[in-house]
Parts: sequence; structure tokens; C-alpha cells
Amino acid sequence: MLGRERVEDATVRTAGVWMKRGIQMAVLAVVLVTAACGGGDGGDGGGDSGDGGSSGGVTDGQGGGTPVRGGTVVYGLEAENDQGWCLPEVALPMSGIQVARTIYDTLTAPNEKGEFVPFLAKSVTPNATFDSWDIELRDGVKFHDGSDLTAEVVKNNLDAYRGQYPGRNALIASFVLGNIASVEVTGPLSVRVTTKTPWKALPSVLYYSGRAGVMAQAQLDNAESCDRELIGTGPFKLVEWRQNESLTTERNEDYWQTDADGNQLPYLDGIEYRPVVEGPTRVNSLLGDELQAIHTSGGAQIEELRLATNEGTLNSFESDDFAEVAFGVLNTSTPPFDNKDARLALIAAIDREALNDASNLGVTTVANGPFAPGNVGYLEDSGFPDFDPTEARERVAAYEDATGNALSFTYAVGNDAESVGTAQLMQQMLDEVGIDMELRPVPQSELIDIAISADYQAMYFRLYPGGDPDDNYIFWTEGSPANFGRIQDDTLTELMQQGRVSTDDAERTRIYEDVNRRFASEGYNLWKWWTLWDIGTAPNVYGILGPDLPDDGGKPFPGLAGGHPVTSMWIDR
Repeated sequence: MLGRERVEDATVRTAGVWMKRGIQMAVLAVVLVTAACGGGDGGDGGGDSGDGGSSGGVTDGQGGGTPVRGGTVVYGLEAENDQGWCLPEVALPMSGIQVARTIYDTLTAPNEKGEFVPFLAKSVTPNATFDSWDIELRDGVKFHDGSDLTAEVVKNNLDAYRGQYPGRNALIASFVLGNIASVEVTGPLSVRVTTKTPWKALPSVLYYSGRAGVMAQAQLDNAESCDRELIGTGPFKLVEWRQNESLTTERNEDYWQTDADGNQLPYLDGIEYRPVVEGPTRVNSLLGDELQAIHTSGGAQIEELRLATNEGTLNSFESDDFAEVAFGVLNTSTPPFDNKDARLALIAAIDREALNDASNLGVTTVANGPFAPGNVGYLEDSGFPDFDPTEARERVAAYEDATGNALSFTYAVGNDAESVGTAQLMQQMLDEVGIDMELRPVPQSELIDIAISADYQAMYFRLYPGGDPDDNYIFWTEGSPANFGRIQDDTLTELMQQGRVSTDDAERTRIYEDVNRRFASEGYNLWKWWTLWDIGTAPNVYGILGPDLPDDGGKPFPGLAGGHPVTSMWIDR
């Protein structure tokens, strides 16, 4: 075992921060104990390798010198993906996306600037009005079962994602790709996509935050076990999935991608993923060399990874570039949050700075809208209400006068210890202004299903990663099952439609800034913080960000909200 301080020590050191914010000792004690005993993430539930040694302390996501082939990495995930990977039919969480990026390739991928460039596709070319797109595929690419990547298979995949392929029952994906009018094969490796409106964001949609992997025809047509018999073109092939235990992969010896020197990728022999729900357990397993890589977004865990990396006993890469936002989503279709006063009372009652300090040790930045800094639509001042207990009490009184009911609700949150602890801090803040919040702890894997069903009043969520803001069209317009807040707002819908069809970048920026302001004024969500993700590895594991994008597509994407490539991971043995 590597000799390092354990994660409990980093957590206890935060007591002064919490007390400075005036959090009551009883609640503080609960969170300290639960976080020390095991908690969750976030408080609520590449270029080729550069020069460097093999003693740890690498923070650039690459490092380590000259890559060598061989070895297996055991990688700790924050949760199991109980849905499996029949990709058009599932709404993959972070852990599921990470596995999908190991098995499958997407037609496009983002580079370091957030531009979506061809990946499995050789080219993606629009016409002058952005309503017809020609996709040319790479020649010679094979699926893991030996079948060829062809235009017909890609057409069938796109049809499956948009709900137009027999035997596949797309739900959310059919709304994501719902603006596609038709997909036609124009040659052995050529597909034409026609859209219903001008759609400049299509290359981003073809990536779908890493969820739009291209499946082999055999998996696509597998009526019995499409979710378990995974066949992609990606760098690793599935060996075995033992649900809630491990998912084991092995190198795809026929993978199409090489590094800058022409060496075959991937470097590793295999990756074994293990779900480890409690954040401190994940970190301690990495410190103890039971795991060789983990991802985490928990403040205490990131602080511990920073300490170990500074000591040279781990490598880590952290990023909030193109970040997703952690927030409380409010169900506006049912009491109490169908009432604007109720929503704004909740927002004004929460001291988000104190909550962030307590939950994340202040390592994350408090959010003020759905778009993180650097993303189209971000505003330094969105108009989102500040912490104001007096305002909160006035809003509570207005709600009670209008409805005759006390302001109370149930909050669904991940059932890990740290998530529950953070929710208890919220509970105390709300109680001080006369709002009663009951907790509903559930496994993280159930949160998406709860959101889709709208079987909640308020719940914790992480969503809206950086990319084209049109990616959020399905979340904020009426009729989509992914409109988790059940928002019915003609102004917001019109703005999202304008942003979708516009092909002028300056105009689109203005539109999405107005979207940001609309969220602030209507109080549809309780914005908490921009999620900071950290990939921690053993001191001899490198290559987190992957190789440069093919065909001079640019340097690797630095965002981690949709996982990261594993193509260039390697072990200095």
C-alpha cells in the first residue's frame, strides 16, 4: 500500500470553513461523520504524451515520456449503469458514458476549442443553408465482430437514435435527433442527413455528449440482449459485464487509430471498470493501489487527490472546462413549484456560497445559470437571485396567502452519505425561513428514471455540459420527456427555436444569453456549482486526454463532464 494520508483527514480539516459560515454544530457533525465514513461526489449525490518522469505528480492529463504497450488498468466508477448499453434506448449517466467511450466511437468529437470535428467520420459537410449534411466515413474500419463499418450501418444507427428503426425503441434520443427529416445512403461510405430546419449544431448532436456511439448491425438487431452484448468500433472490446461488480474489456487489435508516430492504439491490454459508489472509498482504493484510475467530483476527494499529486504519489487531471452544472431541478408541473413565489423563495433561502464551502471545500465555483464560463450563453451576471432570507420569507408568505398551504416539498437526492449530508444543510437553511423539505435518498442510478417520470417535486441533478447550447433544446422545450422540470414557457421555447435555426454566431450568442436571463427571472432551477471533475491515477499511469484528433482536427478536448478517451492511457512498467 502506498503510504499517504487518508481522505478522512482532508475532510476534517474543513470544519473551520463550515463554522465560519454559521452552520449549526449538529448538522456539521452529521456531515463530517458521513463524509469521513464514505460519501459521494460533488456534495450531491489529447496530444501525444509529453516529457515527464514516472514518479507521479503529473497534472496535465498526459505526461510520462514515451508510451509503452501492455498492462491493465482497474478503473473505479462513481456508479453502475443499470440500463446497459443499447445506446439509442438509454440515457447514460457519467459512468455509462465512460464505458461507452471505451467500446464505441462517435461520428464526431470535440477538440480543445469545443469545436466538433470528424472522428469516425472522415468528413461532415453542410450545404450553404445548413439543412443538408454529407457524411463520409473512414475506409477500412471494422467492428469488434469483424463486420465492416458501412454507410448502411451508420444510417441504421441514426435511424435508431431518431426512433425510426424497427425493433429499437428510442425515447430521449428520438427527441435529441428529432430535427432530422431523413437519412439516406449515397454511397458505400457516404450518408446524407437532411434536417427539418437549418441546424448548425448537428455535428454536436452527432456526438451527444459521448452517448452517440455507432453500434454494429448485430447489436442493433439483437432483440434479446442489445443492452449486454456490446459491439462497437472502439479501442476496447467487451469481455464480460458482471452487473454491480465489474465490466472487463480487452484491446481491439484492429483499432483504426494510431498515435503521431504511427504506433497502433490503444496501448493498454485492457481496462476493468468497477462501480465504487462512495467517493472516499474510491479515493482510498486508489491510494491503496486496488484501483489504478478513478473519476470523482467530490470536493473532499479532489482535495485529497491534490495533496497526493503534490507529494508525487499520484497523477491527477482536474477540469471544469466546458463544465456541467450541479443544481436542484424543480418540477414546475405540480405544487409547490408550479408557483413562482415558491421557486424564488427556495432560491433566496439557500446560501449557496456556504453550501459550496461545506459540500466541496470551496474547490468548485458557485453557478449562476445553465452555461458555465467559456460556453456560449454564459453571463457573469445572469440576474440569478442572491441569498436573501428576508426575500425568502416574503415569498413564502405570498405563496401561503395565494394557496392556503404551507410551503413544503420532498427532495430526491443520491443515497450516498455526502449527498445526504449536503441535503441536510439545505434542510436547515430552508427551515430558517419557514420551508419544510423532506429528504428522499435514492440510488444514483434511479435519478434519471425519476426525472423522466416526473415522480418528484425537487431533485438533485448534474447536467448541461459544455458544447453547443442547442444540445439543451430537449431539456427546455415542451413535449420532450427530457424536459425534467416540465417547464411550459412560450418565451423560453421561442428562444430555443431561434437559437436552433440561426446560423449567425453572434446572434446565437445573444439568444442564449437571453435564455440564461430567463432562467434567472423565472427560477426554474436552483443553480449550485459548476462541476469540477478529477481523474486520479496511479503514479505510473498516463495519457488521460487521449491523442490529437485525426486529420489535424485539433488537440484533445479538456472537458471531463462526458468522460474521457482511454485510447492513449498507458502504464510505465
